[in-house]
Amino acid sequence: MSDSTEQAELDRHAGKMAKKKAARDRMMEGKSGEKGLVIVHTGAGKGKSSSGFGMILRCIAHGMPCAVVQFIKGAWDTGERRLLTENFADLCQFHAMGEGFTWETQDKARDIAAARAGWEKAKELIRDPSIRLVLLDEINIALRYGYLDLEEVLAFLRDEKPHLTHVVLTGRNAAEALIEAADLVTEMTLVKHPFRSGIKAQAGVEF
Repeated sequence: MSDSTEQAELDRHAGKMAKKKAARDRMMEGKSGEKGLVIVHTGAGKGKSSSGFGMILRCIAHGMPCAVVQFIKGAWDTGERRLLTENFADLCQFHAMGEGFTWETQDKARDIAAARAGWEKAKELIRDPSIRLVLLDEINIALRYGYLDLEEVLAFLRDEKPHLTHVVLTGRNAAEALIEAADLVTEMTLVKHPFRSGIKAQAGVEF
């Protein structure tokens, strides 16, 4: 490629990027509002909780108080639980309320009681206007099994969540009504997973 041809290509690229920046700037001009979001991470793919904990770490980096309520994995010794409780307890409250997946406890009444206790703690945290983000990890599973009342959760988020508080709800099979009510919904799509090849959950990847 000659110098003149290369320069022409660079000029075309610069012009294209300048147009994109101008369009982006025009789009951003009309977006000055700030609002606490209801965020849903769902789908069969991996990454729902991981994404939620990524947002928790962002809050910590900004010095914003935040909190986690785990509805299912409370019995697990996870890396994120260790990291947050041992290093960032001043900014992030961590409440592991679940006792494991329902096929592990094999006690529906106990599962329901744990889910209800988790929801009561979640409401307390969400009502606190000093807490900027609350992660409700795997709450969608508790809702799917009927351990929590979906209408009660939706009504609380609609009527009692402070205006600037973000709430993240994770877990597969999110209810359609929750998806409709949310401000931001991401569905993780499963393309390939090592579990199907006989590889167990591993530290640093799954927990």
